[in-house]
Amino acid sequence: MQKAVVTCALTGVLTDPARHPVPVTVTEMAASAKEAYDAGASVMHVHFRRQEPGRGHLPTWDPDIADEIIQAIRAACSGVIINMSTGVMGPDISGPLACMERIKPEIAACNAGTLNYLKVRRNGGWAWPPLVFENAVPKVQKFLDAMHTVGAKPEFECFDTGILRSVPMYVSAGMLKDTRAPEVNLVMGVASGMPADPDMLTLLTRYIPDGSPWQSTVIGRADIWPVHRRTAELGGHLRTGVEDTFYLRNGDRCRGNGDLVSELVTLAQEVGREIATPEEARQILSLPAAAEVH
Repeated sequence: MQKAVVTCALTGVLTDPARHPVPVTVTEMAASAKEAYDAGASVMHVHFRRQEPGRGHLPTWDPDIADEIIQAIRAACSGVIINMSTGVMGPDISGPLACMERIKPEIAACNAGTLNYLKVRRNGGWAWPPLVFENAVPKVQKFLDAMHTVGAKPEFECFDTGILRSVPMYVSAGMLKDTRAPEVNLVMGVASGMPADPDMLTLLTRYIPDGSPWQSTVIGRADIWPVHRRTAELGGHLRTGVEDTFYLRNGDRCRGNGDLVSELVTLAQEVGREIATPEEARQILSLPAAAEVH
């Protein structure tokens, strides 16, 4: 079976660094990326955070901050692949586009459809005011055009089955100028999206476009690890990081991204998957060689 490409989701969007082990500063991001890289991650999925003291729980689209973070990660991790988040609520995508133009990531996440983003607490109240994560086709098209301009390969984030089934329609409708098979990311565990259920993967993989590399992003606690195992068994690529979870297989809280990547690599090896090096990952994902990345 093909070697598994491991992605580390380094920090996420809003998690409070005062309460959880999420890296925020340039130094922290580079150090956490290096721990994940040394543990077997070839790809870093990166969000950018405010750098002012006490503001690291908030995102930023400042291209100067983005550039400083990415340069530090690339310096710390030879040949690492950068996968940049682009997710924003609403139609204004100027911030992600400015950052993408500055850092020129090899991969850019492209949220492939609209989702009611919901969660209910045990007492029946909303965990946050109900949100619509709006990703209409014109917004998706703008992202795809910008990704093509900077040379970033789209990774379609699919939170639900209808969103997954939209991806081959985007291809058929000629929305992608990139001739490489699109990457697909099955996002599981969001309360109003696909559940973190390993039994779903056998069905979901039927709807992935032929030849497309795919992975699962699994959000949660103990329920995530059977999904990771099934992903590895089915030939998918693997992702973990403090954006997605803080918990190891035995229920202990992780100390950071290195712990999570080590655990995921061990799980993959248990089912017979070897782990791709950064150079091998570039070949598997049809990405340029590290020497060609600026």
